[in-house]
Amino acid sequence: MPAKRQSVADLLLPWYDAHARDLPWRVREGTADPYRVWLSEVMLQQTTVAAVRPRFETWVARWPTVEALAAADEAEVMAAWAGLGYYARARNLLKAARAVAAAGGFPQTEAGLRTLPGLGDYTAAAVAAIAFGQRAVVVDANVERVVARLFAIDTPLPVARTAIRAAADTITPATRPGDFAQAMMDLGATICTPRRPRCLLCPVRSLCRAHADGDPERLPVKPAKRAKPQRYGTIFVLVRSRPSAEVLLVRRPDKGLLGGMRAFPTGPWLDAPPGLEGAPADTDWRWLPTTVAHGFTHFDLQLALAMGETPAHGSPDGEWWPADRLDQAGLPTIFAKVATVMEGICVS
Repeated sequence: MPAKRQSVADLLLPWYDAHARDLPWRVREGTADPYRVWLSEVMLQQTTVAAVRPRFETWVARWPTVEALAAADEAEVMAAWAGLGYYARARNLLKAARAVAAAGGFPQTEAGLRTLPGLGDYTAAAVAAIAFGQRAVVVDANVERVVARLFAIDTPLPVARTAIRAAADTITPATRPGDFAQAMMDLGATICTPRRPRCLLCPVRSLCRAHADGDPERLPVKPAKRAKPQRYGTIFVLVRSRPSAEVLLVRRPDKGLLGGMRAFPTGPWLDAPPGLEGAPADTDWRWLPTTVAHGFTHFDLQLALAMGETPAHGSPDGEWWPADRLDQAGLPTIFAKVATVMEGICVS
């Protein structure tokens, strides 16, 4: 009788047992803290492991449990998130933490997890599988690439995602689903990489149709990139100099880009340089001989800088922040760049 053909899980899980990445949020399935699993998955959305690792460790030192996070001040949470981007994630983290604390714990099913603020299909599946050992189909960008190559799915993205998820479902085991999900992520991150995949080291290459076809790097097929639109704006740096240099910061509206974050006042972001529209009133502004650029997901932004001074007791809406401690204000990346530019200008 012929031997049973080995499955992807049969080949992949022993490899994972020997080669799993050492990550601060990772433990073997069945002993995982759902708070740390959930937090890491949210932080890792659109952000690299290298960037997340130190931020995760700092975060859990400050808020080690979901109950501690639930009791946190929203402004402190938003400031701690600064630089990780996609700030709606931080607001949803706090909302979800409060919901979990009020309920006495995390839901333990994929469907239950999806009811929490900010937990979409991917995050709910990842937490269900890794933290609770539930069989769930977990497909992030790394897994998407691995599956597209295993099954030689050559339909261009994003249309291919339906077929990729269906294919991933066929190989997801009922046993050790959390470890399998993490193994697939690790395989994509370290072996089945976007460029120059290391097929000779791949534990599942014998099952990989793209490897058999001789050109795995072409998959998944990505659509042609569209040029991002260019937008422009003005940042207003309002300074008062006595008793020591302070800079005006405002809180951006809760909804919208960089919502709820501390920031310098800005004018509108438009298709052409807008000048001084939106400037705080009753101030003489002078243009600084520099601009600051930043790339968002859907557009690139170039900001001119205008600087003004106000009397020591001026009190426009916002908060006065010591100019020599702007690095402690929890500014989003675009405004942190402005703070760096201002370092030698505002500090007397």
